[in-house]
Amino acid sequence: MYLVTLLGNLLIILAIGSDQHLHTPMYFFLANLSFIDTCFTCTIIPKVLVNIHTQRHTISHTGCLVQMFFFMALALLDDFLLAVMAYDRYVAICLPLHYTTIMCPQRCLLLVSISWLFSNLLAFSLTLLMAQVSFCASHSIPHFFCDLLPLLKLACSDTHTFHLMMFTDAALSGVVPLVCVLVSYAHIMHTILRIPSAGGKHKVFSTCGSHLTVVILFYGTVFLVYFQPSSSYSADTGMVASIIYTMVTPMLNPFIYSLRNKDMKGALWRLFGFGKSCTL
Repeated sequence: MYLVTLLGNLLIILAIGSDQHLHTPMYFFLANLSFIDTCFTCTIIPKVLVNIHTQRHTISHTGCLVQMFFFMALALLDDFLLAVMAYDRYVAICLPLHYTTIMCPQRCLLLVSISWLFSNLLAFSLTLLMAQVSFCASHSIPHFFCDLLPLLKLACSDTHTFHLMMFTDAALSGVVPLVCVLVSYAHIMHTILRIPSAGGKHKVFSTCGSHLTVVILFYGTVFLVYFQPSSSYSADTGMVASIIYTMVTPMLNPFIYSLRNKDMKGALWRLFGFGKSCTL
């Protein structure tokens, strides 16, 4: 699963980078998403594999905080980037005549840069607060990586400030991007319904169907884990949901975005040198 995730996402990045036809805002954001998913998986899975191989299921306090920071930063970045991609689809479908003006290279780079900045700031603030939490109970984390809620279960110091900051971050990094996604797709659906032909509707919807699938997978599992009272947190449910968004979703993303995308399939064929002999 780990190798499939790495190979799939790296192929997406190489295909987009090597094909001039894919040097557009949509594929620029997709390449960034693939890069983030690659880093996201590398933050967690290698340590899990080492633990399984050595049978030593341990991690230092500093190592745990570092892993938590990168996990949160990349997860938040994934969140922001999905919202940016939804906005891109909104402009492409609802404002097609202004698309090249609105989604110019400078603005695309600015949107990605802002996403990186905010995700790192929010992750750093939570990591800094977690570093001040005392752990005097069992040091056995009921999880396969250093996640927020399992660590808070082990805390014996006051975590009121941390919970307040966590829910503030959740509102900024979870609710705001989700609202952006929902508003964008509400406008997209309104535009699609106004298209008279069924073929036209299908063609327009196919351009955002892959993104919508990834959004549902990502937000569904994230909300299941984090948007619930910590008192009702279930380690088993949290672990299953975490496996989905840390392993399964990054592995599925390349397939979701490439299997039904003729441009991406063509770029992959050309990457392997079959562009002239194969017609898609």
